[in-house]
Amino acid sequence: MFEFSNQKQRSLPDGRDDSLNITTENIIAMKLWDKGQKSTNEIIEQFTVGNDRMLDLQIAEYDLRASKAHARMLNKVGLLSDNEWQQLSHELDRLMQQVREDEFIIEEDFEDVHSKIEYELTQELRDTGKKIHAGRSRNDQVLVCLHLYVKEQIDEIKELMKALFNQLLDLSEQHKNVLLPGYTHMQVAMPSSFGLWFGAYAESLVDDLHQLNAAYNIADQNPLGSAAGYGSSLPLDRKMTTKLLGFSTLKYNSVSAQMSRGRLEKFTSFGLSAVGATLSKMAMDICLYCNQNYDFISFPDELTTGSSIMPHKKNPDVFELIRAKCNNIQSLPNELAMITSNLPSGYHRDYQLLKEKLFPAVETLKSCLKVSQLMLENIEVNPNAIDDDKYQYLFSVEEVNKQVEKNGIPFREAYQQVGKAIDNGEFDPDRSLDHSHEGSIGNLCTSEIRNKFESAFNL
Repeated sequence: MFEFSNQKQRSLPDGRDDSLNITTENIIAMKLWDKGQKSTNEIIEQFTVGNDRMLDLQIAEYDLRASKAHARMLNKVGLLSDNEWQQLSHELDRLMQQVREDEFIIEEDFEDVHSKIEYELTQELRDTGKKIHAGRSRNDQVLVCLHLYVKEQIDEIKELMKALFNQLLDLSEQHKNVLLPGYTHMQVAMPSSFGLWFGAYAESLVDDLHQLNAAYNIADQNPLGSAAGYGSSLPLDRKMTTKLLGFSTLKYNSVSAQMSRGRLEKFTSFGLSAVGATLSKMAMDICLYCNQNYDFISFPDELTTGSSIMPHKKNPDVFELIRAKCNNIQSLPNELAMITSNLPSGYHRDYQLLKEKLFPAVETLKSCLKVSQLMLENIEVNPNAIDDDKYQYLFSVEEVNKQVEKNGIPFREAYQQVGKAIDNGEFDPDRSLDHSHEGSIGNLCTSEIRNKFESAFNL
């Protein structure tokens, strides 16, 4: 039980002022499952609560939204009077204001955000506050919060991806005629261009959008009303809460709704991992291309860091950290799978650990997307990157193809002739290029890629 050392005057719904001298007779338990008979061992409580209080601040708004929808539904089916609904609505709005002004606190006396909110409602509204839990369990409370959280976070991530996508395509068009050495096996290979390189990462984001959209579709199903996983004998109107909360459909089967815990986080992690993989690969390219041995790109001094001993250094620390952070995000699906892989149906406390993995990964990915765009806004491209003599062999395939096209020589024979000239030191490349097919240096298909992105973005 929780006791306040300071008494505080509050106005009750009927206008009376009541001194909150909290006793066991008028306080709601800090744990929604507490029967008020025995206290939990302190070590056990610390171990089981873990980081929930801190993490739950991120879902407080969603719990309040879901609670308001649930209360409105209880009013509609006759389990709350109009006056009780209005009182609950007012108090939920007050708590929402606290959340949005960063004034909402989950003290350590509370187990989680759900117990904190129900406590506040009960302190303000007494028995009316206690009625809000009818027809729901903390299991579907957590679930609906996570479904709403995932939907909103994916929307935010997609907006950041769109900004980065537009930046990449703008750079692709801006530098489409600037050649860039292409590598395979880390060896000089064939001509590329900055237009092709920037555009490649832009189009990769389209694939990542599809992964995120799949996770969004899974999140866009209302689990509220599934209670502890087996429904309720109360006459709930789940279609009403689905509409009020903006879900496109219900998670109909109550057991299936509970089984979405773990699956939701795992599918979301695949989407996060996909974006992370794109950013990590791009960051690796940039770290290489900034190297003096490549000297393809650079950044202003204020966006790089120096050395404590070598005054000439300009280190790409930002992209090294993006690479590491996004590689860590790519491990997330496996981490979540290992937590949930051998669990039967029904709720298990194991699921609590998923928030500790998912929430930080979401914030990390958003920060990586933001800083990637900032860096690319200031990237400096070397227009003469391909002029070094070591890149003369980039044009060997060009020479083979010219013999095939102009002289009708079979490809394998032309390949052998050019290879022999290289071995004999007689290869003198023609550096003129004529690429015309879709997706090549001379035909980047920027508008087509943009259309693909917009189509995936709006799904």
